[in-house]
This record gives sequence, C-alpha cells and structure tokens, in this order.
Amino acid sequence: MIERGLDVQRQVALPVSYKQVKLEAGYRVDLLIEKRVIVEVKAVEQVGLVHKAQLLTYLKLSNLKVGLLINFNVDVLKKGISRIVHNY
Repeated sequence: MIERGLDVQRQVALPVSYKQVKLEAGYRVDLLIEKRVIVEVKAVEQVGLVHKAQLLTYLKLSNLKVGLLINFNVDVLKKGISRIVHNY
C-alpha cells in the first residue's frame, strides 16, 4: 500500500478516557490507512466474536466508520477478510 502512495501508519495508539482518567495508549491499532480505515491483522484458527468486538471498539474510539479484520491463517486469503462497519 505504501508503494501505491497511500498513507499507512502502524501500531497507532488510541487514547481511552473513562471517568476523568485518560490513558494515552489504551489500545494500539495494527494499521491505519489514509486515516480512514482500520486494519486489524490476525493469524488465528478461527476469527471469534472477541476479534470483531475489538475492531468495533477501535472504530468507536477513533470515530471511524470502516475496518477490515484480516486472518492470515486460512487456505485462501479471501476467506479470511471481514469488513466491519460502525454506524453512528
């Protein structure tokens, strides 16, 4: 993606605030593409609800709408890609 001129940031810190306590790096996003799409990378036997919830949390905290959950532990990569959309 970088070769195509896209802005790709790795391990982007997401701050978390709760009851006047702020953690500057509460979470870390694997990839942030063009400051618009979060990509979470996994290599697990099966993507579970906890992985989808993790990405949805990142979308909510960052006020972004679209994320991709990519599991590389599959026979065909197309089967390992899930698109998650957060509707405000």
